[in-house]
Amino acid sequence: MEPLKDNISSHEYFLLTGFSEIGVLRPVIAILVLIMFAVSLFANCLLLYVIGSRRNLHSPMCILIGCMACIDLSLPLCFAPSMLLNILLDWRGISLTGCLLQMYFIHFLGTCQSTVLLWMALDRYFAICMPLSYHDHMSLPRFLKFVIPLLVRNVVVVSAVVALAGSLSYCFRNEIHHCLCEHMALVEQACGSTAINSLVGLLSVFFVLVLDFLLITTSYIIIFHSVLGSGKSGAKALHTCITHIIVMVVGLTFVLTAFLSYRMSNSSAGSRVFVSIFYLFFPSCFNPIIYGIRTTEIRQHILKMFSSCRLAQTVN
Repeated sequence: MEPLKDNISSHEYFLLTGFSEIGVLRPVIAILVLIMFAVSLFANCLLLYVIGSRRNLHSPMCILIGCMACIDLSLPLCFAPSMLLNILLDWRGISLTGCLLQMYFIHFLGTCQSTVLLWMALDRYFAICMPLSYHDHMSLPRFLKFVIPLLVRNVVVVSAVVALAGSLSYCFRNEIHHCLCEHMALVEQACGSTAINSLVGLLSVFFVLVLDFLLITTSYIIIFHSVLGSGKSGAKALHTCITHIIVMVVGLTFVLTAFLSYRMSNSSAGSRVFVSIFYLFFPSCFNPIIYGIRTTEIRQHILKMFSSCRLAQTVN
């Protein structure tokens, strides 16, 4: 990646200027991004290693947690390295093609995070409400009926958003007031009407994130009703369901805040950057803790692994 030259057409190259407003806070933001990036890589790699190396962790829920870890590991790799180069070395240039690719992978992996949460909710629904037929519902052929339509939806929605952004003419400015290629941050720089882009972007948020949240909430309401109606203790179900809902609510709040900030005249580029950093890093850093360490079987294996390492060091 090279610094942008002055004579390059703004139709092809852009400057990511999101960190220009933070001034003396650049070192602080750099340290924060570096710490969150390192935590994300370490925590998700550890989670994948533990799940992959223990055969008794190959249950449907643990496999879904492993899928979430793969997504959470991949997402920061799409933006964190270029973000750090921007902060530390002031390398801000990015081509339109590179910008659209980054946008595609960030938004696609974001939709996949939401989808995996929905799959987890279905897993809990079958395990708690239909325990006798749980393995039938979670068998690969049956489960693919839930997986494939949602993945197709994610691909179609994100492809439409990115394709519409790529069809615009960028003839006004070559500065994107952001630290990464977020959809509305790029579309803001286009000349001509962007009403369709804004509408499709808003529909994509509601058709993926909000719809998944409503389906997850509905499944957990049914679970609570089933558990409470049967007179059994619902502590475990309540613990799992509330954990999932909290993660979804926090993530959805960050995403909607970042999206709506482009429609608020008093929002600054600095505040958008701050919100975007957190909504992108929050799942990657905290999902391994919430879904890994708080899952009893996985936590026990992680503690056993660290105890073995400590014992080996003591012996040596």
